[in-house]
Amino acid sequence: MCRNVTLLRGLEPPATDDEVEAAARQYVRKVSGITHPSRVTAEAFEHAVAAITVLTRKLLEELPERQKPATVLPPLRRPEVQARIAAREAARAASATG
Repeated sequence: MCRNVTLLRGLEPPATDDEVEAAARQYVRKVSGITHPSRVTAEAFEHAVAAITVLTRKLLEELPERQKPATVLPPLRRPEVQARIAAREAARAASATG
């Protein structure tokens, strides 16, 4: 379906809650075709993200360890993505106080 869904299994250290939720959100966006939920779709969208986050965490906990480590660095662990997130949060904080 979507080759860009983030790999979470076998990471060292294990996938964080933020990474699991981001992957769930990515999945819900792809399946629903909704990138930015409206007031009408927000509740169903967020409910789906929460449910898939829980199921993803449960799946990762129940699967055996990988035989080979993950070969791809997940997006939330990439330095350029971390820098973009930090810049976005700094801009939000500046606009909230300004």
